[in-house]
Amino acid sequence: MEARRDVFQAIADPTRRAIIGMIAQQPVNVNTIAEKFDVSRQAISLHLKILSECGLLNIQQQGRERFCEARLDKLNEVHEWVAQYHKLWTGRMAALKQFVEQEELLPKSPKKHKKTKK
Repeated sequence: MEARRDVFQAIADPTRRAIIGMIAQQPVNVNTIAEKFDVSRQAISLHLKILSECGLLNIQQQGRERFCEARLDKLNEVHEWVAQYHKLWTGRMAALKQFVEQEELLPKSPKKHKKTKK
């Protein structure tokens, strides 16, 4: 039994991210996508299948051609996951900044000089 694919698996691969970038603005012909990459047509078909299974694209038949259309709303899942960590790290950095600023306001203790032996 094959595991369910998710959007994180889809964006894990740089080729799939590039395909998403190509189709984000408008539907693109499958052949046009395949021509842009230095991999086999079979490899591109597999990438498109994964993107489709993850819900990030639809493939529409128009006459003899197949067009890939982006469904970017699925990327909201990634955005929400990243946002929780962004919030966490923003809070930590703010706390660190506050700590450093408070340390700078503290009076500096005079440095003790080591006695040198003569």
